[in-house]
Amino acid sequence: MSWNLGDIFDTLGEAVPGDSAALLHGERAVSWTAFTRRTNNLAAALRARGGQPGDKVALYLRNRPEYLEATVACFKARLVHVNVNFRYLGDELRYIMDDADAKFVVFAGEFAERLDALRPRLPRVQAYIQLDDGSPLAPFAAPYEPLAAEGRGAPLDIERSPDDLLFLYTGGTTGMPKGVMWRSEDLWRAIGGGGNPVLGEPPVASLDELAARVRARGPGLRHLPACPLMHGTGLFTAFITLTAGGSIVTLGGVNFDPHELWHAVGHHAVNSVAIVGDAFAKPMLRALDERRGEYRLDSLIFIVSSGVMWSPEVKRALLAHHPNMILFDSFGSSEAVGFGASITTASGESRTGRFQLGEKVKVFTEDGREVQPGSGEPGFVAHGGPIPLGYYKDPEKTARTFRVINGVRYVIPGDWCTVEADGTLALLGRGSVCINTGGEKVYPEEVEEMLKTHPAVYDALVVGVPDEKWGQAVIGLVELGPGARVSEDELRRHVRGRLAGFKTPKRVLIVDSIGRAPNGKADYAAMARLAERRLAEAAA
Repeated sequence: MSWNLGDIFDTLGEAVPGDSAALLHGERAVSWTAFTRRTNNLAAALRARGGQPGDKVALYLRNRPEYLEATVACFKARLVHVNVNFRYLGDELRYIMDDADAKFVVFAGEFAERLDALRPRLPRVQAYIQLDDGSPLAPFAAPYEPLAAEGRGAPLDIERSPDDLLFLYTGGTTGMPKGVMWRSEDLWRAIGGGGNPVLGEPPVASLDELAARVRARGPGLRHLPACPLMHGTGLFTAFITLTAGGSIVTLGGVNFDPHELWHAVGHHAVNSVAIVGDAFAKPMLRALDERRGEYRLDSLIFIVSSGVMWSPEVKRALLAHHPNMILFDSFGSSEAVGFGASITTASGESRTGRFQLGEKVKVFTEDGREVQPGSGEPGFVAHGGPIPLGYYKDPEKTARTFRVINGVRYVIPGDWCTVEADGTLALLGRGSVCINTGGEKVYPEEVEEMLKTHPAVYDALVVGVPDEKWGQAVIGLVELGPGARVSEDELRRHVRGRLAGFKTPKRVLIVDSIGRAPNGKADYAAMARLAERRLAEAAA
């Protein structure tokens, strides 16, 4: 059968026990009955205000219940979700909304001043909808709450299509962000098709089977996306839980607070948490160490991470606090889900950057040959399963990233890896940040992970800067742990003793912060500029 997420949420609205929680935010709870009614009302209101199938709705919000309400309303109304990074300002902010052709903007009141300054440069936007976060209602906006709270609350009587879209704009660390276009059906299949890929639960074959499974299970799992819903890891893991009739817990803080997270885990009996590697895991571990035994963890079944590497030392330390959970490290991107996965438990662990090859995933050389396991030959990882249509309004980038090889259409985002003899992926890094030094290729992630194994190092980034002798010089930037001290020579010796000499950073610079984004990812271009500036100042 064909699948549409609007139809799926209509089915869930009838099948999930109405009094069970759909959304939890601090002391606020939105039941499945209320969630279904509110998303139906909002969908009808957007259609009544001129929304037509395919129109874009930009969501300019932090993690909160309204983000998922608005997203599900888009599915139901056949409108297109557009994620907006709440850290963007000025031209960055305008770029996203203009590039996406946004017709509606749903925003938090805290961002009203930024939007007001941009409105003359956003002629396509026809309506601004402001949710209540305690800020005064902007004169150019309609209030969100009446649109969600008032109305019949009945499902829309419309025919939907598996071709209805969701846009997911990439972070843009290697250029301007691009809108990844996911068909509803492809996205549904990519996130498990009604099953849970982490728990090994199989997909469903029909809406009736989905409804029967949800009714038999009763209230589903409770999931807390610690990373932003505006990025793929947070949003897609939330969809997996929500489409199984579960509950999504969101944190209220403006900045990530690990103590707030652990309090919410205990208070709401959270079963799973989504993070982005050590950028989240290290503060979470430090919070547990600071208040040892204070937080209730017994409900927590697993933590899932995607986007950047998650070091084994941190995994082991987290498991020491709660040995019964599963740590699931997923290798994916905005363009694909399920390149590979590794699982760590108290009884065993995977090496950093080693992933079991996902179904329909292959590794190809630049000239299209399939890499043979155990050959040591590097190649690009490619996913041939449910994948996006491409990038919105960018046919050239679409042609480079989505390629047909041997008659199969693959997405190839640019991640280099080798394939071990046992078939596991050994991730090397993104080709766009690969460093060519003296004719040798250095993948930053490998050196970063080695730097982070030094006890004094809290976080690390490795970049290439122009160099007359080497073409590019490998430069490390290191953020130290609280109170830690270490010399540059010691850090270089630490790497040299464990990796090939050409991979050892020519310099290691101590910085106050690596400056990762809310999704845990780093801006390599900005940090390379910082390294060049620091080196130039030192040479002057």
